[in-house]
Amino acid sequence: MKNQSVTFKNKNFSILVVYLKNTKPDYFESFLREKIQESPSFFQNKFIVLNVENISHKFDWINIKNFILSVGLFLIGIMDCKDKHLKKKILCSGLPILSDQYSATLKRSNNNINSCHKNKIFQKSRSSISYKSYIINHLIRSGQKIYSPYNDLIVTNNVSSGAELISGGNIHIYGHMRGRVLAGMNGDVTRKIFCTCLFAELVSIAGEYLTIEQIPVKFLGQSVEISLKNRILCIKYLK
Repeated sequence: MKNQSVTFKNKNFSILVVYLKNTKPDYFESFLREKIQESPSFFQNKFIVLNVENISHKFDWINIKNFILSVGLFLIGIMDCKDKHLKKKILCSGLPILSDQYSATLKRSNNNINSCHKNKIFQKSRSSISYKSYIINHLIRSGQKIYSPYNDLIVTNNVSSGAELISGGNIHIYGHMRGRVLAGMNGDVTRKIFCTCLFAELVSIAGEYLTIEQIPVKFLGQSVEISLKNRILCIKYLK
């Protein structure tokens, strides 16, 4: 038997879905710049898929594509393209158009930016799947993404800067949290984040988020509980 020089494995990656709902490129560019300035660490080197369901072939596609790349985002595909002329332009530019099945999966379970001035990252969806705990005991290194769509996520080690924890349930970190932590990714506003040493670049529950610049200094390095009340993230000390 020949030694295999190439192997294939399935991996989970966090993909941001950006919905274009305005046909004016200037509007989109200013909106995206504003969001990136609010949370630069969250958007850094982010993989994105562009939803163009409401866009026609008259849209300045090439300039939008170049703008997205210029701000440091990785555009990996297009979804819900209904205009056949626009579809041709997109394919000629070298980008794939995702299948309807994959697009539906992204809509259900992945995060998105809603371009109607809503300060939400995730598209809400409900699941009837029961919650169980997903436990990780090793160090989460920079660049690693841990994705648990339906389970509570428990990490009993440190989470490095540049790492990302994403869960549909609650998230518990028993160690230093320096990366990004996103709970309730399916829109469940009752989910919480528990951390024994908070230095997170970003914390989010059900799409509402705070960057490290927005977290009160008194909570940095402390054991905290983070919850969502009336769409506002609340932080309190763990007793």
